[in-house]
Order: sequence, then structure tokens, then C-alpha cells
Amino acid sequence: MSALRRPNFAARALAHAAVYMLAISMLAPFAWMLLTSLKTDQQTLGGDGRLLPAGWPWDWKWSNYAEAFGQARIRDYYLNSLIAAGLTTLLAGAHNALAGFAFAKLRFAGRAVLFAVTLATMMLPVQVSFIFAYLLAGRLGFVDNMQALVVPFLASGFGIYYMRQAITTVPDSLLEAGRIDGMSDVELFWLIVRPTIWPAIAALGIFTFIGSWNAFFWPLIVIDSSQSKTLPLAIAELATGQLVLSWPIRMAAATLITLPLIALFIAFQRAFVRGVALTGVKE
Repeated sequence: MSALRRPNFAARALAHAAVYMLAISMLAPFAWMLLTSLKTDQQTLGGDGRLLPAGWPWDWKWSNYAEAFGQARIRDYYLNSLIAAGLTTLLAGAHNALAGFAFAKLRFAGRAVLFAVTLATMMLPVQVSFIFAYLLAGRLGFVDNMQALVVPFLASGFGIYYMRQAITTVPDSLLEAGRIDGMSDVELFWLIVRPTIWPAIAALGIFTFIGSWNAFFWPLIVIDSSQSKTLPLAIAELATGQLVLSWPIRMAAATLITLPLIALFIAFQRAFVRGVALTGVKE
């Protein structure tokens, strides 16, 4: 029976080949971007001005990356995006985790109704609230500054739900033991809950950082000056040729924009996988 249940060699080889082909198809655009970023303009464009297919660079022109920092002003956009994404990740992580702890382990009037309202916010596209959010941001003075990129994302329905699901896996007996020892709710969260659900917090941090890093529509609405623009807005300007005309420099800038996300996932990939698995554990 075990031999019948085990897939044969041909089936396993076919499955591996399909997975590898899918991975190659996903990595091909990134490889083309990286190779193009190291070429000269002559190697990149044909006689009719069209982009040539991917090919090995004749001369590795690493200076394209230095020029991307200068001509495309990637350095300024990098700083703005890092500050916005970093603050959003830290503050949203704290707010979502505390709210998830309250919904999962505390008993208070109206808890079920409030949680239902929180879940209801996930059913509408975030763009629906942008008109009201922009009017409110204008009244508060949160337009064309860093607050406009951070404050609207300090909590989210998905983040609260994700943390609530993770915190429900923490045994109530641990919290009861802490209360017997005289711990407050804040101490219970910080000393018992937080270390237990750290993988889920790290996974949510990756989701939040990527969402803030890639945000385009909201920054396009609330950011006017070039000093406050973020990387997605820079990509739009690169695509239209407003900043630079050289395709290798554009691809070098796009590569620099992508690197932090890749590094973040590589650094926290184990915590990410454990965090996703943790939220799927039943009570």
C-alpha cells in the first residue's frame, strides 16, 4: 500500500520540472533587468531604437548604478521610502498586535461587534476611503509630508485579524499564571504573548513593509513636492523618461529599488514561513 501511495519517479520528475520552469519564468524578468543595467546604450538599443532581447553584457558598466543615484535621484527617494516603510512597519506592528491581543484574550463589552466591523473593513477596496482620507489629511496638515505616508496605515483590518489569529494559539493557562503573579495586561502581552508569536509579528512586518514600500496610489495623491516623493513615484517617472533617457540607467535604478525587498525576505524567510503556519493552527 505504501508503494502505491508513493508517487513514481516519472511523476516526481515531472512535478519538479514544472516547478523549476515556473520559477525560471518568474525570475527571467529580473535577470533581464539586471543584465540590461550593466550594458551600454549601444548594447541595449537596436538601430530602430527598440530594446534588444536579453543578452550578456560585452562590458560590465557598473557606473550605471552610480549614475542612477545621481541622475534618477534614487538616494533621496530611497531615504523617503525607507523612513516611511520603517515607521509604518514598527508602528503598525505595535498597534495591530495590541488590538489583536485585546480581541483574542480580553473580555469587554461589544468585542464581537467591534471585531465584525474590523473584518468588514477588509471587504472594501482601500481606494474607496481615499477621498475621505485625503480630506481628513488636509484638515490635519498631513499632506506632502512624512505623516501623510505613515499615519493612515498605523492599523489595518488584515493586520488586526492576522494578529488575533496568532494570539489565539497562546494557551490561556500561561496568561492566568501571569495574572496570578500580578502581571498587568501590558506585561502579559510583552513578556508572554510577544515572544510566543514573534514569527507571526515578523511575517506581518514583511507584509507591511512591502505594502508601504510598493504603495503608489496614496503617495501619488498626497505628495506634491519632489523632496517628499517615494520610490514607486520615481519608477513612474523612470518609465516615462522624465528623469533619465538611458535604459541601462533606468534598469539600474529599478534593480536598486528591488534589492531591499529581496534582502528583507531572505533575512526573515524562516520567521515568515513559521508565522504564516502559526496563524493556521486551530484553537
